[in-house]
Amino acid sequence: MFKKLTLWAGVALLSACSTVPITGRRQLSLVSDSEINAMATTQYREIIAKGPLSTNSSQVAMVRNVGQRIRTAVDSYFRQQNAADQLAGYQWEFNLIQDDKQQNAWCMPGGKVAVYTGILPITQDENGLAVVMAHEVAHAVAKHGSERMSQGLVQQFGGQALSTALSTNAPGTQQLALQAFGVGSQLGLLRYGRNQETEADHLGLIFMAMAGYNPESAIPFWQRMEAKGGASPPEFLSTHPSSGTRIANIQRELPEARKYYKPR
Repeated sequence: MFKKLTLWAGVALLSACSTVPITGRRQLSLVSDSEINAMATTQYREIIAKGPLSTNSSQVAMVRNVGQRIRTAVDSYFRQQNAADQLAGYQWEFNLIQDDKQQNAWCMPGGKVAVYTGILPITQDENGLAVVMAHEVAHAVAKHGSERMSQGLVQQFGGQALSTALSTNAPGTQQLALQAFGVGSQLGLLRYGRNQETEADHLGLIFMAMAGYNPESAIPFWQRMEAKGGASPPEFLSTHPSSGTRIANIQRELPEARKYYKPR
């Protein structure tokens, strides 16, 4: 009986796989787009309501301008790849949260983006900000949040019915969602994997280049981020690979990204 149950579970997980847009990598997907987007919207509204949002008009305008340009680039790229339907449920928002101690940014499924003021001294300008925002948007459109939550559900709830685990009253599901979306104090529990980071680097460089930002800016940004870390690295780095690994990946991807770059 145990073997039959194990086999059934394996078949169920295989049938719950989907394909990452653009890259073609197979990924575990136990949560539908509508479910994950609804959860993300709920969590986003709660975070934004707590705020506080920045009142620095020039910085807020910069975040929203960079965000809109990246959004346009993402829309264009997905249309070119005949994958526009993958963005059907996206309702983009870009907000700047006032917290100078948080050197972080994230993009939830469905296009809910938040940048913390603490990361702005490291980004320095729009090009640096585009590196961060394009990378986080890439995680979202590649459905890494859904993938991480699916993996977390399997690990945390095991044999428990997934429908129960996903119910709004299930213990731990809300925290699991926050971790999967890249938010919260225990991000290390659900770090992005190597494949996810490679995809986000790859797609992020293309998106920022298509938006008119120099992809070469990615290397000095990650160097500044690493230098800022010291003995206590920023939360943004806690789920990302070492600077040397990332820079090597970026250098490998830059030739392709340059093909999309048209300065504005």
